[in-house]
Amino acid sequence: MRLGLQLGYWGAQPPTHHGDLVAAAEESGFDAVFTAEAWGSDAFTPLAWHGKDTSRVRLGTSIVQLSGRTPTSIAMHALTLDHLTGGRVVLGMGVSGPQVVEGWYGRPFAQPLARTREAVSIIRQVLAREAPVVNDGPHHPLPYTGPGSVGLGKPLRSITHPLRADLPIWLGAEGPKNVALAAEIADGWLPLFWSPRAAGLYAPWLAEGFARPGARRTPETFEIAATCHLEIVDDVASRRRAIDGLKPSVALYMGGMGAKQANFHKAVFERMGHGELADRVQELFLAGRRDEAVALVPDDLVDDLHVVGTAAEVVDKVAQWEAGGVTMLLLSCDTVADVRRVGALLA
Repeated sequence: MRLGLQLGYWGAQPPTHHGDLVAAAEESGFDAVFTAEAWGSDAFTPLAWHGKDTSRVRLGTSIVQLSGRTPTSIAMHALTLDHLTGGRVVLGMGVSGPQVVEGWYGRPFAQPLARTREAVSIIRQVLAREAPVVNDGPHHPLPYTGPGSVGLGKPLRSITHPLRADLPIWLGAEGPKNVALAAEIADGWLPLFWSPRAAGLYAPWLAEGFARPGARRTPETFEIAATCHLEIVDDVASRRRAIDGLKPSVALYMGGMGAKQANFHKAVFERMGHGELADRVQELFLAGRRDEAVALVPDDLVDDLHVVGTAAEVVDKVAQWEAGGVTMLLLSCDTVADVRRVGALLA
């Protein structure tokens, strides 16, 4: 199993240490560096910046939000960056949620599966460059002939020849239908919440996608890049600090994301069997009682979703994640020392 460094997205200000983390990751045997976007910094630009200072690590987006750009625009970003970095791009994409799609991008959220299928098809056409790109679907019609059209659009083929027609596309997906779609049309899957205990939950969804006619990959050639926090601890106190430090994030995704009636992250916890807990955490979180919501998150749930332990325990836990089908761990690391310590132990 390979290691990836998850840089995420920026906060209020650009981070000042990401360049050092990326350099340490490449030196320490990490396979990839991933960036993200929400409603601030974008995912592509930091990869271009870090790509100029690296030569080996793959450069991935985890994830590009599909509603933020047209499919052809996403393909342009990916093929440009792939040329600049010598074929190291992994294009991770996802639909995000209705609050972001409609509130930030001003686009309709309906029919996310159909929109994803169309987008992937168009991007693959651009990358293949076998013919002018066309799409007769309702979400991304090419050429466009709908309301407001002047009737002059025509199919076009990329001026720039893509470096790779098979540039890997990974999908961020959480629900059964989305995960099955990823297994059917993508080269990999980016689960947000994965653990060895949850492997049995996801297995039939993946199997459904692999079994569909024309599925792009098999289980043996499909990548699963699971995001988690990995921390090597040396004593009871440091373990306690690590577990407690992760609880606010779990509580936020469980109860504070999206709307009460539409929180896809909460639905994942419900499918894992934590329905009553998720309801209570959401109730407290939305009432502004965040400290109480965080206090409800049990240690064992945090331990399931992340890899925290002594060096020997970490090695054993990582082996369990690998046995469950994970091919890459996407890790958040706070310091250069953390990156190097993880690399020395695992990479």
